[in-house]
Amino acid sequence: MKKKLLYISGIFLLICLLGGSAQAQAIPKISLEVGEATQPGDISTTLQIVILLTVLTLAPSIILMMTSFIRLVVVLGFLRQAIGTQQLPPNQLILSLSLILTFFIISPVINTAYNDGLKPYLDEEITIDEAYERGIKPFREFMLAQADEKDLALFINMSGVEAPETPDDIPLHILVPGFVLSELRTGFEIAFLIFVPFLIIDMVVASVLMSMGMMMLPPIIVALPFKILLFVLVDGWYLLVKSLVESFY
Repeated sequence: MKKKLLYISGIFLLICLLGGSAQAQAIPKISLEVGEATQPGDISTTLQIVILLTVLTLAPSIILMMTSFIRLVVVLGFLRQAIGTQQLPPNQLILSLSLILTFFIISPVINTAYNDGLKPYLDEEITIDEAYERGIKPFREFMLAQADEKDLALFINMSGVEAPETPDDIPLHILVPGFVLSELRTGFEIAFLIFVPFLIIDMVVASVLMSMGMMMLPPIIVALPFKILLFVLVDGWYLLVKSLVESFY
């Protein structure tokens, strides 16, 4: 029950953070006080508040593990290395762009989870268990669409659980790491395709410099303007962002 409460609290927190297009709800009032518990429900409420505050620190990890952030930040990081600009774009800009694109890609999932799970629960139309099942379903479908069967089978075998009959039977503690592993593989595959044209430029520049006997001049210094020029001429940012977003649909 605690594990399920942790998941649903994280999902609902993510929905509240990202669901800007959803209907606004009243801001809850939270008051903390130290006193003697007179009823068992007082202890339960206190524990729920502690767990919710703990989830606030886990929200970045939840965003990393269950959204498109992994693939985006890996590809953008490799792009910087392929061009050879070292610290440009800076890490803060890469992370910010990855988060913005993540919000854009995951917004339909957030809206579905909000409308089907969180909103009816806040309106007291369904129980917390029903809200959990409805709220987690869009995220499961998103991760299942991107996860590789081989990666899911790996964690199923290592966990020792019985093979699920349907994708809906895959538990989250198996689906999430399988999704993360698949996203890392896909990110590296895209990064390889990005590296190839820039590597060709490096090889050509290095060959020309060696043929001219200019051994002391670092090829990366000469190749950098040509790689930047190539990236600008082909409108690289447009093509890269377009390809990354479309890779999730």
